[in-house]
Amino acid sequence: MTATAAPPATTPTAPPPPRRRRRWHRLAIPFALATVLLTVTVVTHAVDQPDPTERGFLSPVSAGDDGGSRLAEALRGQGVTVQRETDTLRALLALDGRPATLFVPAPELLHQDTVGALGDLPAGSRLVLVDPSRRVLESVDLPLVPADRRWAALAVAPDTDGVPCPLPEAARAGTAAARLQRYAPPPGFAGTLHSCYSGGLVHLPWSADVVVIGASDPFRNDRIGEWGNQTLATGLLGGHGRVVWLDLDGPAPPPHFGTGSSGEPAWSPTPGGSTTYDGGTGNGHGGQPGHGHPGNSGDSDDDDQQEQAQRPDPPNPLWAAFPAWFWALLIQLALAALLAALWRARRLGPPVAEPLPVRVRSAETVLGRARLYQRARARGPAADTLRAAALDRLSARLNLPATAPPAQVAALVAARAGGTPDEAHELLYGAEPSSDTELLELARSLDRMTRTVAASPDHPTEGDHR
Repeated sequence: MTATAAPPATTPTAPPPPRRRRRWHRLAIPFALATVLLTVTVVTHAVDQPDPTERGFLSPVSAGDDGGSRLAEALRGQGVTVQRETDTLRALLALDGRPATLFVPAPELLHQDTVGALGDLPAGSRLVLVDPSRRVLESVDLPLVPADRRWAALAVAPDTDGVPCPLPEAARAGTAAARLQRYAPPPGFAGTLHSCYSGGLVHLPWSADVVVIGASDPFRNDRIGEWGNQTLATGLLGGHGRVVWLDLDGPAPPPHFGTGSSGEPAWSPTPGGSTTYDGGTGNGHGGQPGHGHPGNSGDSDDDDQQEQAQRPDPPNPLWAAFPAWFWALLIQLALAALLAALWRARRLGPPVAEPLPVRVRSAETVLGRARLYQRARARGPAADTLRAAALDRLSARLNLPATAPPAQVAALVAARAGGTPDEAHELLYGAEPSSDTELLELARSLDRMTRTVAASPDHPTEGDHR
């Protein structure tokens, strides 16, 4: 049997340094997940927070979560008269007479030309403003400025900041969810004001009491039963035995100035409106004689009930059958499921060795793994696999143990296959190929080397006879 000629010796060249793969997805995916979670949290919070501009917000006839029907029922249960007004002029005229409390749950809906009239309420009355902005405070000429605002309302005691609260309504209520928007006096203010609930509630003891509270939670249907919210809300509104509840369905229209029946200027909330006030004659509702207070007519409650009965029922689609937080939670769970599916769709780590669950043909296994290595551009693991297989075959042919040092293996292989030990060492233990062409050349060289060693005279192949 003739021996195969040894391959010609080639001058070893230093391979180029391997390019470091930048796995951008390892940084991009965590930041993307954090961004998605932050966005979902902000959107969920925005959906969960009540909108004072929506219809039915703190309305005495609204039974929704953001309505005020439970507060109105609690006031009536204490013998307090609740007078609902949907017009700013009627609400103001209703205070000209008996003491009452004007409750403005959405000050932002008032027109800028009429909001200043809230500062001229008659003596003995009370004004309660819920979460007013800086514009409203300046228009009413209140010595307050908005301070810091929390993410959500916090239930605190009236004297949380160490300053005693002299307001008896707050003392009876105790802990309440009134700490959302804080209010503070402007610099240099030397007047008298009472700050409670760490600035969440401010009382100005003027001729007409003014109470500014920075949270709507004590008045809402969904929060009135918590802590001392109901006691605080009924105490602030029911002290005079009558509440004029200004329930605006939307932004108030600009006032319209005309001429009344007595020749003096008259004010109507809308052009051509039917509500006029003729110099204190007490004629309202289109000039018809009343009790001297158009907003306090004995038929106002009947008119409101008749208007409420004639109003068509709102549609009740599927999305309105569940609260807003339910749909927000459902969207968040869907996004989490989508992210989990994307995460499991592809393994982002390096290839790992796994046992095959079934027996397959060796050619299919080699081809499948080769395609995986090629798709992942894993030239280093592919070269290590080829070299490990070649070393197994060479060690068996040369009767070398598995723990033989690389220098000994290279020397014996060079003696059998030809070439220098350095060339054999570079071929068996060299650097990672930098291209597919170098990987293919490495596979061919290893195949020629193993065939040459296997065909050497002192290592006969299967079937040789001695």
